[in-house]
Amino acid sequence: MTSVDMAAPVQAGQHPMPGRRTAWWPAAAAVYAGQLSRVRVARGPLLFVATLQSLGVLALLRGVIRAPDRTTSSAIVAGAAVLVVAFVALNLLAQRFGALRAAGALDYYAALPVPTSAVVLGAAASYATFTVPGALITAVAGAAMFGLPMSQIWLAVPVVACSGVALSGIGALLGLVMPRAELATVAGQLGMTAVMFLGVIPPSHLPAAVRAARACVPGALAVDAFAGGLRGHADVTAISWRLGATLAIGAVALAVAGSAFRRAVQR
Repeated sequence: MTSVDMAAPVQAGQHPMPGRRTAWWPAAAAVYAGQLSRVRVARGPLLFVATLQSLGVLALLRGVIRAPDRTTSSAIVAGAAVLVVAFVALNLLAQRFGALRAAGALDYYAALPVPTSAVVLGAAASYATFTVPGALITAVAGAAMFGLPMSQIWLAVPVVACSGVALSGIGALLGLVMPRAELATVAGQLGMTAVMFLGVIPPSHLPAAVRAARACVPGALAVDAFAGGLRGHADVTAISWRLGATLAIGAVALAVAGSAFRRAVQR
C-alpha cells in the first residue's frame, strides 16, 4: 500500500491524535529510511535515465569542442555531475510532492506524531542520497573523456551532498507551493533545465547578465566548487565557502518548504 492509499481516510486539516510526539531527528531518520526504500524501487530506472542523460551531454560536448582548455573541461564535467542531482532531487521531488499534495497524501503525514519539517527533510535527503552513484559515474567518465585528473574525484561526494540538499529543498518547495501537480512537474523540469544550461556551460562563456542570473541558481556554487578541484589544484577555502553557501541555501529552502507543508495541510 502506498502513502497515497494510506492517506485516503485522513481528512484535510485533521490534527494528529493526542500523545507524545516523536523527537525531530528520529522522525527525520524514519522518513528518510522509508522514502529511500520507496525511491530505490520506484525511481531506479529514472536514475539510469538521469545518468545516461548526463553522459550524453558529456559525449556531445566532447565531440563538439575539439581542444577544450582545463577550465572549460572541468566546468563541463562538474556541471554534468550536478545535473544528475538536479534531475532527481529537483525535478522528481517536485513531481513527488506535487502528486502527494494533489492526492491529499500530505494529510496522512500531517496526522503522524512527527514534525512536518522532519518529513520534508527526510524525503529530500532520500532523493539526494539516491543521486550519489549516478553523479560519481558521470564524474569519473567525464574526467576520462576530457583528460582531467582523477585525484580530486572524491570531491563529487560533498558536492553531491550539498547540491542535493539545496536542489531537493527547492524541488520540495516547488511541489508544495504549486496549485496543481502538473504545474509542479513543469516547474521542476524548468529548474532542471536551468541547472543544465547554467551549470554545464562555463561561466566565462556566458554574457554578463546571464552570469549574474547564474549566481542565483542553487547548484551553481557547487558546480564551481567541483570544477575548481577538477582543475588539479583544489583551493580548500574557496571550495568550503561555496559548499557552505550551497548548504545555507538548502537550509533556507527546506525551512520554507516545511512552512509550505504546514499551510498545505491546514487548508
